[in-house]
Amino acid sequence: MADTGPFQLPPLPWADNALEPVISAKTMGLHYGKHHRAYVNKLNELAAGTPYEKMPLEEVIKASHGKDPKIFNNSAQIWNHTFFWNCLRSPQEGAKPSGELAARIDRDLGGLEKFKADFATAAVNQFASGWAWLVDKGGKLEIYTTSNAELPMVKGGTALLTIDVWEHAYYVDYENRRPDFTKAVCEKLLNWDFAAKNLAGSK
Repeated sequence: MADTGPFQLPPLPWADNALEPVISAKTMGLHYGKHHRAYVNKLNELAAGTPYEKMPLEEVIKASHGKDPKIFNNSAQIWNHTFFWNCLRSPQEGAKPSGELAARIDRDLGGLEKFKADFATAAVNQFASGWAWLVDKGGKLEIYTTSNAELPMVKGGTALLTIDVWEHAYYVDYENRRPDFTKAVCEKLLNWDFAAKNLAGSK
């Protein structure tokens, strides 16, 4: 179903059951089909008749940050969710980064296993709703978290990977066991090819 307005719900990069058993098709139906779509619909409603409706999504995010919280929250959440879907791939036990990305993880973050543990822990420790991010900032990889809709592009960083820790991302499958969700994502779902592409584009 097409969205009414300039902002559209992007298609998922895989089938809604492709992430099972880590993330169920039921969760994807709710998370993508309801929550992500709601942000698109709301932004189209809020942007109608304003200069925002003629801007690309990233420009809407930058222009509204700190000025128009409703516009910012909905536009940033559209971007965050689209980015999150691309950070994931069908379960790949033992998948690893390679090339420059692997070297940078070793140099800046203490190696792959330490990164996965620290990334999962950051996601667990993000209080309430938000996101954990792997970011390239000033030529150095960092892990940090943001609350609600906040995202690296307004903080001077280039996002490489993210984990969504709003409750609707995991509650159907994991109830209150956020640590189990974040560990499973880090061990089985991270799309290292996408992260490497983002790193290359940050230069």
